[in-house]
Amino acid sequence: MGLAGLVTLFSTGFKDAEIEKLDGFHIGKDEVITYQVPTEGETEKTFYNLPYTGKTYIAFKEAVAVKESLGLYHLVNTYGYMGKYQFGKSTLQTLGVKNTSEFLKNPVMQEKAFKALLARNKWELKKEISRFEGKVINGIKITESGILAAAHLGGAGSVKKFLHSNGKNAFTDGYGTSVKTYISKFAGYDTSNIVAKKDAMVKMG
Repeated sequence: MGLAGLVTLFSTGFKDAEIEKLDGFHIGKDEVITYQVPTEGETEKTFYNLPYTGKTYIAFKEAVAVKESLGLYHLVNTYGYMGKYQFGKSTLQTLGVKNTSEFLKNPVMQEKAFKALLARNKWELKKEISRFEGKVINGIKITESGILAAAHLGGAGSVKKFLHSNGKNAFTDGYGTSVKTYISKFAGYDTSNIVAKKDAMVKMG
């Protein structure tokens, strides 16, 4: 799901907003974006997490969140993907999350779900990471973080198809964003702290 990297600074009374572009976060001209708009009361209570500088894991997850949802924990898009990292119901069930209403209200659960999915995808794509990391496909340098971000967008299978087809088979989501875009945009972050685990689950408490 593509989302322009724009920070909207709301003035008192929700008058004209001042828009500021964040370097490195842009959408293509053909991308269509549809998001639920929070109420005035919700917006006043919302803390907008902005991308961290550098290439740390925190920078990585916040950059993905900005692209996915502008960092809004309660957002649900027109396809039913939900939360800060835009999870589908089936993926959440795989991770052990049954109550989607609770999930939307629980930032800690959402952060744990993101990390658990990364662990699963890292395990599923360990051979591809080993084989393709550092190589260039269609002008894009392949890195572990780019692979993991792309898997978050389109699933591990879509990333495998892209890599093994030398970039000819590129999954695109409902908003026109491709795994190629994510592999490029999220390249070079440090995701070494993510431990590959086949059956990673969300564990609360």
